[in-house]
Amino acid sequence: MAISLLENASLLMLIFHSLYCISVSNSICYAIELEADVLCLKTIKSSVRDPFGHLNSWKFDNTSEYSICPFFGIECWTSGENRVKSIHLGGMRLQGQFPQGIENCRSLTELDLSGNNFSGPIPPNIGGIIPFLTYLDLSVNNFSGEIPPSLANCMYLNFLILDNNKLQGQIPPQLAQLYRLKTLNVSNNLLSGQIPEFFSLSLSSDDCTGNLGLCGAPLEPCKKHGKKSNFPVKFDVWIISGFAVGYVLSTVLAFGLCLYTHF
Repeated sequence: MAISLLENASLLMLIFHSLYCISVSNSICYAIELEADVLCLKTIKSSVRDPFGHLNSWKFDNTSEYSICPFFGIECWTSGENRVKSIHLGGMRLQGQFPQGIENCRSLTELDLSGNNFSGPIPPNIGGIIPFLTYLDLSVNNFSGEIPPSLANCMYLNFLILDNNKLQGQIPPQLAQLYRLKTLNVSNNLLSGQIPEFFSLSLSSDDCTGNLGLCGAPLEPCKKHGKKSNFPVKFDVWIISGFAVGYVLSTVLAFGLCLYTHF
């Protein structure tokens, strides 16, 4: 699959950044990464509404090494550095739109925003801002709009859970190219159209149910559009045939009447 430069701008930046880190001292490289992950969590906290204060433990008075790793819902790669591996904020009743600051957590592999009150669209370039995800759970929210095709750029994705939202449109056929994908749940949305054929997983009806316009395995087969026009076509043929027969009969009767009166 061709990967656009626009959707993968963050991935390219990460590559350039890694090359830069090779050319400079480890201390400078570490400082850059430290600032990025701290900025990531700062931006998330400032961009969401937290009516129950679940993120009150996120204090940024001290941003030295390992300062953000004890934050509630945060897991780092190692205990000695501020490199965020996973963000689990499920069931906290957070509000707002998808927190764009997540793009600064450049080594993030797991993101769980389930069971909140997030709304609005999933970022169309999500596959570019967090390309190394293996686990994404956005279920039980109010996300709307379409499922971004750029999710296909998250080539390491194993779990994609999007159920119980207000997502519309089709399931992007590009997602079928995620050969590592083991779980996909899009149930209870507003999706429609043909379900793509996945080669890396077997969808169950529970994974897709609750979408009135969705069709294809494992749900009911999609209806062929051609069948809708059969009745009107046949109806038109009968009308034309009736007029033709009536015209012929009337002509014959008129001709016969003329002959009768003549003789």
